[in-house]
Amino acid sequence: MRRGREEPGRLRGEPPPRWARIAPAAALVGLVLAQALTPGAELGFFLAGLPPVAAFAYGAGGTAVFAAVVLLLLGLPALGVGHARGTDLATVAAVGVLSVVIAWVRQRRDAQLVSVRTVAEAAQLAVLPPVPERVGAVRCSGLYRAAQRGTLVGGDLYDVRAGPHGVRALVGDVQGHGLAAVGTVAALLGAFREGVIDDGGLAAVAVRLDRRLVADAKAASVEHPELFATAVLLEFPPGLDLVRIVSCGHPPALLLRGAVVEELVVEPGPPLGLGFTGPPPVVAELSLRPGDQLLLHTDGVTEARDAAGHFYPLAARVPVLARDPGGLVRAVWRDLAAFTDGGPRDDVALLLLSLDGPG
Repeated sequence: MRRGREEPGRLRGEPPPRWARIAPAAALVGLVLAQALTPGAELGFFLAGLPPVAAFAYGAGGTAVFAAVVLLLLGLPALGVGHARGTDLATVAAVGVLSVVIAWVRQRRDAQLVSVRTVAEAAQLAVLPPVPERVGAVRCSGLYRAAQRGTLVGGDLYDVRAGPHGVRALVGDVQGHGLAAVGTVAALLGAFREGVIDDGGLAAVAVRLDRRLVADAKAASVEHPELFATAVLLEFPPGLDLVRIVSCGHPPALLLRGAVVEELVVEPGPPLGLGFTGPPPVVAELSLRPGDQLLLHTDGVTEARDAAGHFYPLAARVPVLARDPGGLVRAVWRDLAAFTDGGPRDDVALLLLSLDGPG
């Protein structure tokens, strides 16, 4: 799949770990051996606790096998494990039946959970599908990490699309994060994809995105009317070695030119959703040389802190990380995770773009 987000399969149900399946069988063998080595001790009745344990790792059939084995070991004195009789044996049998029921219910719930999570995963990937390695004349590499565990989409967004006016890219950060921000993310991406096709200028795309958020904020169905987002938009015109940039209150992109890394100084416009009351956003142009790369990011990267409270120095780290054979964006994520001792608590988006000639 990928742009480096959480693996899709991690949202789906996974089988119990191997140790959970081995533990009941190992305990069964251990108790039988312990009883054989210490005939004077009464260890057999500990076996009655194994079927409920097995119910959490096995299905109804496997749990029934454990229950049957326990009943045989306790009900046949000739085996030398237990001497259960009458009500004791009936109690063990009842525990076994209850364990089978628990295993059956758990198995059904697990199947329902897998179905729900699979649908949720498909819906999230429909909102924010993976960025391809190449869009037209632009090479792309991206990484996304949502702050809310178990989700693929948070409050950050990015996309790269080819249209009649060239290849356009968007990186944004909406108010809030997690599932509550997904609706705003979907609205912005939908407006951006329309703008790639319909709008002749990059500033017009920014105005379209702003208008979308303003309209959503006025809708009665919106719980929080103060919707806004920061964003940076890029445009690679066809046949030209340059990039056009519009910033709407977003952290500046980084230009990697050889061993030199610098922030692109662009006159920022207001964040999206506040309403453009003045002139349209300023469009900056930058001539590109062969090998130039543009690294766009959200503030989840640069505002991440270490244990001492220091911010992550992205611009200072990029020259070193760019030499990583695994790719810059993945190297930045590994370095960021180590810097913050496990990863930042905000959504993170990284997008690396380079002009690479005709596709």
